[in-house]
Amino acid sequence: MKLTRLASTRPASRLLTPQTISSLRTYHHSRRLMAVNGQANGAAHKAGGVRTNLVPFANRLKEGRALAQDVWSIFNAANLPTDCINLGQGYMNFSPPQWIKDAAGEAMATVVGNHYSHPKGRPRLREAIKNYFSPTFGRELDVETEILVTSGANEGQYSVLTAFLEDGDEVIMFEPFFDQYLPSVVFNGGKPVYVPLHPDRSKSKPTSDDWKIDFEELRRAMNSRTKIIMLNTPHNPVGKVFTREELEKIAALAEEFNLIVMSDEVYDSLVFDGKEHVRFAMLPGMWDRTVTVQSAGKMFAATGWRIGWLIGPAWIIHPTLAATTRIVFCSNSPMQEAVAAGLEEASKRQFIEIQCSEYAERRKIISEGFDKLGMRYTLPEGTYFLLLDISNLKWPDNFPFPPSVEGRGRDFKACWFIAMEIGVSSIPVSEFYCEEHVSIGENYARFAFCKDTDTLRRAVERLQGLSRFI
Repeated sequence: MKLTRLASTRPASRLLTPQTISSLRTYHHSRRLMAVNGQANGAAHKAGGVRTNLVPFANRLKEGRALAQDVWSIFNAANLPTDCINLGQGYMNFSPPQWIKDAAGEAMATVVGNHYSHPKGRPRLREAIKNYFSPTFGRELDVETEILVTSGANEGQYSVLTAFLEDGDEVIMFEPFFDQYLPSVVFNGGKPVYVPLHPDRSKSKPTSDDWKIDFEELRRAMNSRTKIIMLNTPHNPVGKVFTREELEKIAALAEEFNLIVMSDEVYDSLVFDGKEHVRFAMLPGMWDRTVTVQSAGKMFAATGWRIGWLIGPAWIIHPTLAATTRIVFCSNSPMQEAVAAGLEEASKRQFIEIQCSEYAERRKIISEGFDKLGMRYTLPEGTYFLLLDISNLKWPDNFPFPPSVEGRGRDFKACWFIAMEIGVSSIPVSEFYCEEHVSIGENYARFAFCKDTDTLRRAVERLQGLSRFI
């Protein structure tokens, strides 16, 4: 089959490009590293005069997939064509609002703004979190005992796990899961237990609400060793906004099995189509056992600032503060001041409402592009991710794939093919599954629409080239 290209993209030849060679080198380096650390009994071994038999790395790195070549290193800009449009990674190609950036500059112009903050977070930010979020939690939050500023949402989650997990404690993770969950659990001695969301593949136009929990399956996954359930709503990468009924069923199980619920709500400001975002901590009896995770990076398009926060009862926040103090001590001081300004001004400027409307427009651009192609996708009701069904995508038998995608889910090849041949990158969803459930994820590629509208329109134009391969 002869490959042809859109006029606006690159030539068809896809042999050993510099990017592919780079990917091959990365792969073989990873394999060599694994072999070095696998030397039996630490027997002396030298290679080219360099000692390679020193202290092996901890098993937790292997069990947590930390040393495996992950999806982010494979679908990295260094391995892809230089003009590839990146709809893979979930970061914005636009800046936070100017008034928030100005607040960061003002903080850096002071002396105290450039030095350590209290490990709990800067007082101004904790006060801003209290004022902005107390109404949505139905209670007056205590800035001293119920709010903890963290170095991004991920560090906050990690600190909770550090504070509460004993070796062998089990943690429920819904699949597909945000890939940081797995190493965070394993590094802290926990055992992940996977419960997949099941997509309804019979529908021609499914939404994220068509990905369902089998609650009997969830119950069977729980036992006396279960300690934490990790919930993500709105959900990355599905875009699912869990319904009140679903959350109430999870709450009943959390009560029955005496669990901590880590409710990852970093996309709570991005909900579409009139859907209701239900705070898990607001359900009857759930404040006492829930820690809510939030992110300024998602809220204010500032993912590199690494400012997040936890909201929860004092008995969860206090030991988590002890953990985060030892992990990072404190978070970025001037950025905390900027985020405080963002929360202070957001309501007055109707920032969240305007931003959500802008994201709805971005979602429309990419979804209409796939409609034009006649391809099936899951319409997200929250977040800024869309799952494209790539199960009917065909590529030439002789298409040159790097070793890094061999032996993985079919979606890895599909995403590589789309990136190299069409010039738009995405992320294979099977990366967010355990080996047992890879077959669910390998039907999908995740596209991030947290980009400006011009970039999305250019990507959609290129993606029309997939019509030749369906």
